[in-house]
Amino acid sequence: MPGVNDNVPLKIVEAIDAALGGGDPVVVATVTTAGASTTAQPGEKLLVGRDGATLGEITDQALRAAVLEAASQVFGAFPRVVLETLYFGRDGSAVTRRSQARPDDAQVMVQLFEAPARLVVVGGGHVGLSVAEIGELLGFGVTVLDDRPEFANEERFPMAESVRCGEIDEELDSLTFDHNTYIVLVSRGHKQDEIALRHVVGRGAGYVGMIGSKRRTATVLEHLRDEGFDAAALEPLATPIGLDIGAETPAEIAVSILAEITMLRRGGSGRRMSADRPRMGAPAART
Repeated sequence: MPGVNDNVPLKIVEAIDAALGGGDPVVVATVTTAGASTTAQPGEKLLVGRDGATLGEITDQALRAAVLEAASQVFGAFPRVVLETLYFGRDGSAVTRRSQARPDDAQVMVQLFEAPARLVVVGGGHVGLSVAEIGELLGFGVTVLDDRPEFANEERFPMAESVRCGEIDEELDSLTFDHNTYIVLVSRGHKQDEIALRHVVGRGAGYVGMIGSKRRTATVLEHLRDEGFDAAALEPLATPIGLDIGAETPAEIAVSILAEITMLRRGGSGRRMSADRPRMGAPAART
Protein backbone atom coordinates (compact mmCIF):
# COMPACT_ATOMS: atom_id res chain seq x y z
CA MET A 1 0.00 0.00 0.00
CA PRO A 2 1.48 3.40 -0.98
CA GLY A 3 2.80 5.47 1.88
CA VAL A 4 1.38 8.86 2.76
CA ASN A 5 4.60 10.56 1.57
CA ASP A 6 4.76 8.92 -1.84
CA ASN A 7 3.44 12.10 -3.49
CA VAL A 8 6.03 14.38 -1.88
CA PRO A 9 8.40 14.33 -4.91
CA LEU A 10 5.49 15.37 -7.12
CA LYS A 11 4.54 18.16 -4.73
CA ILE A 12 8.14 19.39 -4.74
CA VAL A 13 8.12 19.51 -8.54
CA GLU A 14 4.80 21.37 -8.49
CA ALA A 15 6.16 23.90 -5.99
CA ILE A 16 9.24 24.47 -8.15
CA ASP A 17 7.05 24.96 -11.24
CA ALA A 18 4.91 27.45 -9.34
CA ALA A 19 7.99 29.40 -8.20
CA LEU A 20 9.40 29.54 -11.71
CA GLY A 21 6.01 30.70 -12.96
CA GLY A 22 5.95 33.75 -10.70
CA GLY A 23 4.84 32.31 -7.38
CA ASP A 24 6.73 32.48 -4.10
CA PRO A 25 10.38 31.42 -4.47
CA VAL A 26 11.55 28.17 -2.89
CA VAL A 27 14.88 26.66 -1.91
CA VAL A 28 15.55 22.95 -2.47
CA ALA A 29 18.33 21.29 -0.47
CA THR A 30 19.58 17.90 -1.68
CA VAL A 31 21.96 15.73 0.32
CA THR A 32 24.64 14.61 -2.13
CA THR A 33 27.07 13.18 0.40
CA ALA A 34 25.98 12.28 3.92
CA GLY A 35 29.50 12.13 5.30
CA ALA A 36 30.46 10.52 8.56
CA SER A 37 29.03 13.32 10.65
CA THR A 38 25.31 12.68 9.94
CA THR A 39 22.75 9.90 9.67
CA ALA A 40 21.23 11.42 6.52
CA GLN A 41 21.11 9.50 3.27
CA PRO A 42 22.27 10.74 -0.16
CA GLY A 43 19.30 11.87 -2.21
CA GLU A 44 17.23 13.22 0.66
CA LYS A 45 15.51 16.48 -0.30
CA LEU A 46 14.01 19.31 1.69
CA LEU A 47 12.08 22.12 0.02
CA VAL A 48 11.84 25.32 2.05
CA GLY A 49 9.48 28.21 1.38
CA ARG A 50 10.16 31.83 2.23
CA ASP A 51 7.66 31.47 5.09
CA GLY A 52 9.56 28.48 6.50
CA ALA A 53 7.08 25.85 5.29
CA THR A 54 8.76 22.62 4.18
CA LEU A 55 8.23 19.62 1.94
CA GLY A 56 10.31 16.48 2.03
CA GLU A 57 12.70 15.55 4.77
CA ILE A 58 16.30 15.41 5.87
CA THR A 59 16.32 12.72 8.53
CA ASP A 60 19.32 13.93 10.49
CA GLN A 61 17.80 16.60 12.72
CA ALA A 62 20.99 18.58 13.28
CA LEU A 63 21.65 18.71 9.54
CA ARG A 64 18.02 19.61 8.89
CA ALA A 65 18.22 22.56 11.29
CA ALA A 66 21.43 23.75 9.67
CA VAL A 67 19.89 23.48 6.20
CA LEU A 68 16.83 25.46 7.29
CA GLU A 69 19.08 28.23 8.54
CA ALA A 70 21.07 28.22 5.31
CA ALA A 71 17.86 28.36 3.26
CA SER A 72 16.60 31.38 5.19
CA GLN A 73 19.82 33.19 4.34
CA VAL A 74 19.44 32.40 0.64
CA PHE A 75 16.12 34.25 0.50
CA GLY A 76 17.66 37.41 1.90
CA ALA A 77 20.97 37.25 0.07
CA PHE A 78 22.11 39.93 -2.33
CA PRO A 79 23.63 39.27 -4.74
CA ARG A 80 21.40 36.29 -5.44
CA VAL A 81 23.02 32.86 -5.13
CA VAL A 82 21.07 30.50 -7.37
CA LEU A 83 23.06 27.30 -6.84
CA GLU A 84 25.59 26.52 -4.15
CA THR A 85 27.15 23.49 -2.50
CA LEU A 86 27.49 23.69 1.28
CA TYR A 87 29.57 21.48 3.54
CA PHE A 88 28.11 20.93 7.02
CA GLY A 89 30.11 19.76 10.02
CA ARG A 90 29.00 17.98 13.18
CA ASP A 91 28.47 21.32 14.93
CA GLY A 92 26.15 22.60 12.19
CA SER A 93 28.68 25.06 10.83
CA ALA A 94 28.80 25.40 7.05
CA VAL A 95 31.47 26.31 4.54
CA THR A 96 31.14 26.89 0.81
CA ARG A 97 34.55 25.78 -0.41
CA ARG A 98 35.61 22.18 -0.75
CA SER A 99 39.09 23.17 0.42
CA GLN A 100 37.59 24.31 3.72
CA ALA A 101 35.54 21.16 4.26
CA ARG A 102 36.55 18.31 6.53
CA PRO A 103 36.53 14.67 5.37
CA ASP A 104 33.45 13.76 7.44
CA ASP A 105 31.35 16.81 6.46
CA ALA A 106 27.95 16.35 4.83
CA GLN A 107 27.63 17.82 1.37
CA VAL A 108 24.33 19.50 0.44
CA MET A 109 23.38 21.19 -2.84
CA VAL A 110 21.20 24.23 -2.17
CA GLN A 111 19.27 25.68 -5.11
CA LEU A 112 16.99 28.70 -5.31
CA PHE A 113 14.02 28.53 -7.67
CA GLU A 114 12.27 31.77 -8.54
CA ALA A 115 10.73 33.47 -11.54
CA PRO A 116 13.23 34.90 -14.04
CA ALA A 117 14.42 38.39 -13.23
CA ARG A 118 12.35 41.09 -14.92
CA LEU A 119 13.92 43.84 -16.99
CA VAL A 120 11.76 46.96 -17.40
CA VAL A 121 13.07 49.14 -20.21
CA VAL A 122 11.65 52.66 -20.32
CA GLY A 123 12.37 53.94 -23.82
CA GLY A 124 11.98 52.11 -27.10
CA GLY A 125 14.72 53.88 -29.05
CA HIS A 126 18.00 52.43 -30.29
CA VAL A 127 19.52 51.92 -26.84
CA GLY A 128 16.29 50.50 -25.43
CA LEU A 129 16.07 48.04 -28.32
CA SER A 130 19.62 46.82 -27.72
CA VAL A 131 19.03 46.54 -23.96
CA ALA A 132 15.90 44.46 -24.60
CA GLU A 133 17.68 42.19 -27.09
CA ILE A 134 20.65 41.49 -24.84
CA GLY A 135 18.46 41.25 -21.74
CA GLU A 136 16.36 38.54 -23.37
CA LEU A 137 19.53 36.62 -24.27
CA LEU A 138 20.55 36.77 -20.61
CA GLY A 139 17.25 35.23 -19.53
CA PHE A 140 15.38 38.30 -18.33
CA GLY A 141 11.66 38.65 -18.81
CA VAL A 142 11.55 41.94 -20.73
CA THR A 143 8.90 44.67 -20.46
CA VAL A 144 9.22 47.75 -22.69
CA LEU A 145 7.45 51.08 -22.15
CA ASP A 146 7.24 54.08 -24.46
CA ASP A 147 4.66 56.74 -25.19
CA ARG A 148 5.23 56.58 -28.96
CA PRO A 149 3.37 53.88 -30.91
CA GLU A 150 6.12 53.66 -33.52
CA PHE A 151 8.59 52.73 -30.79
CA ALA A 152 6.33 50.61 -28.57
CA ASN A 153 5.00 47.74 -30.60
CA GLU A 154 5.47 43.99 -30.82
CA GLU A 155 6.97 44.17 -34.31
CA ARG A 156 9.87 46.23 -32.99
CA PHE A 157 10.19 44.21 -29.77
CA PRO A 158 9.35 40.58 -30.58
CA MET A 159 11.66 39.43 -27.78
CA ALA A 160 9.69 41.25 -25.08
CA GLU A 161 7.10 39.55 -22.90
CA SER A 162 5.16 42.81 -22.72
CA VAL A 163 5.21 46.02 -24.77
CA ARG A 164 3.21 48.88 -23.31
CA CYS A 165 2.39 52.10 -25.12
CA GLY A 166 0.98 54.97 -23.11
CA GLU A 167 1.82 57.73 -20.68
CA ILE A 168 4.99 56.67 -18.90
CA ASP A 169 3.80 57.61 -15.42
CA GLU A 170 0.53 55.72 -15.81
CA GLU A 171 2.18 52.63 -17.26
CA LEU A 172 4.76 52.51 -14.47
CA ASP A 173 2.12 53.00 -11.80
CA SER A 174 0.29 49.95 -13.15
CA LEU A 175 3.33 47.69 -12.61
CA THR A 176 4.53 46.06 -9.42
CA PHE A 177 8.24 45.83 -8.59
CA ASP A 178 10.29 43.62 -6.32
CA HIS A 179 13.92 42.76 -5.59
CA ASN A 180 14.04 40.79 -8.85
CA THR A 181 13.00 43.77 -11.01
CA TYR A 182 15.68 45.75 -12.88
CA ILE A 183 14.56 49.09 -14.31
CA VAL A 184 16.51 50.81 -17.08
CA LEU A 185 15.57 54.40 -17.98
CA VAL A 186 16.80 55.13 -21.51
CA SER A 187 14.04 57.24 -23.01
CA ARG A 188 14.46 59.99 -25.58
CA GLY A 189 15.20 62.79 -23.13
CA HIS A 190 15.89 63.72 -19.54
CA LYS A 191 12.36 65.05 -19.01
CA GLN A 192 10.86 61.63 -19.74
CA ASP A 193 13.47 59.88 -17.61
CA GLU A 194 12.79 62.30 -14.75
CA ILE A 195 9.06 61.57 -14.95
CA ALA A 196 9.80 57.85 -14.92
CA LEU A 197 12.15 58.17 -11.99
CA ARG A 198 9.47 59.82 -9.88
CA HIS A 199 7.29 56.75 -10.37
CA VAL A 200 9.86 54.04 -9.61
CA VAL A 201 12.00 55.39 -6.76
CA GLY A 202 11.27 53.73 -3.45
CA ARG A 203 8.96 51.08 -4.88
CA GLY A 204 11.14 48.07 -4.13
CA ALA A 205 12.93 47.41 -7.42
CA GLY A 206 16.27 45.66 -7.08
CA TYR A 207 17.93 48.08 -9.49
CA VAL A 208 17.07 51.43 -11.08
CA GLY A 209 19.48 52.92 -13.60
CA MET A 210 19.17 56.10 -15.64
CA ILE A 211 21.17 57.06 -18.70
CA GLY A 212 22.78 60.47 -19.04
CA SER A 213 25.84 62.53 -18.31
CA LYS A 214 27.00 63.20 -14.75
CA ARG A 215 25.82 66.79 -15.03
CA ARG A 216 22.40 65.95 -16.39
CA THR A 217 21.70 63.14 -13.96
CA ALA A 218 22.89 65.25 -11.03
CA THR A 219 20.35 67.91 -12.04
CA VAL A 220 17.57 65.31 -12.14
CA LEU A 221 18.49 64.07 -8.67
CA GLU A 222 18.53 67.64 -7.35
CA HIS A 223 15.02 68.18 -8.71
CA LEU A 224 13.74 65.07 -6.90
CA ARG A 225 15.46 66.03 -3.65
CA ASP A 226 13.90 69.50 -3.88
CA GLU A 227 10.51 67.84 -4.33
CA GLY A 228 10.95 65.96 -1.07
CA PHE A 229 12.12 62.55 -2.22
CA ASP A 230 14.08 60.73 0.47
CA ALA A 231 17.81 60.99 -0.18
CA ALA A 232 18.23 57.41 1.07
CA ALA A 233 15.86 56.21 -1.66
CA LEU A 234 17.76 58.17 -4.33
CA GLU A 235 21.22 57.04 -3.23
CA PRO A 236 21.07 53.50 -4.77
CA LEU A 237 20.15 54.90 -8.21
CA ALA A 238 22.70 53.78 -10.81
CA THR A 239 23.39 56.92 -12.77
CA PRO A 240 25.21 57.50 -14.98
CA ILE A 241 24.20 53.96 -15.85
CA GLY A 242 26.50 51.08 -16.73
CA LEU A 243 30.17 50.20 -16.48
CA ASP A 244 32.91 52.34 -18.00
CA ILE A 245 33.93 50.30 -21.04
CA GLY A 246 34.21 53.23 -23.43
CA ALA A 247 30.82 52.42 -24.98
CA GLU A 248 29.70 54.58 -27.90
CA THR A 249 27.16 52.68 -30.02
CA PRO A 250 23.69 51.69 -28.76
CA ALA A 251 24.76 48.03 -28.61
CA GLU A 252 27.92 48.89 -26.67
CA ILE A 253 25.92 51.04 -24.25
CA ALA A 254 23.51 48.13 -23.75
CA VAL A 255 26.44 45.80 -23.02
CA SER A 256 27.70 48.31 -20.45
CA ILE A 257 24.28 48.46 -18.77
CA LEU A 258 23.70 44.70 -18.70
CA ALA A 259 27.26 44.12 -17.51
CA GLU A 260 26.59 46.35 -14.51
CA ILE A 261 23.32 44.57 -13.75
CA THR A 262 24.96 41.15 -14.07
CA MET A 263 27.82 42.25 -11.83
CA LEU A 264 25.38 43.33 -9.13
CA ARG A 265 23.21 40.22 -9.43
CA ARG A 266 26.12 37.80 -9.25
CA GLY A 267 28.42 39.66 -6.88
CA GLY A 268 31.17 40.40 -9.37
CA SER A 269 33.82 43.07 -8.96
CA GLY A 270 33.83 44.56 -12.46
CA ARG A 271 37.61 44.21 -12.72
CA ARG A 272 39.43 42.32 -15.44
CA MET A 273 39.73 38.64 -14.55
CA SER A 274 43.20 38.57 -16.07
CA ALA A 275 44.42 41.17 -13.54
CA ASP A 276 45.64 38.49 -11.13
CA ARG A 277 47.37 36.38 -13.76
CA PRO A 278 51.09 36.01 -13.08
CA ARG A 279 53.14 38.15 -15.42
CA MET A 280 55.24 36.36 -17.99
CA GLY A 281 58.57 35.40 -16.46
CA ALA A 282 57.32 35.77 -12.90
CA PRO A 283 56.96 32.63 -10.75
CA ALA A 284 53.38 31.49 -10.23
CA ALA A 285 51.97 32.04 -6.74
CA ARG A 286 51.66 28.91 -4.63
CA THR A 287 48.29 28.23 -3.00
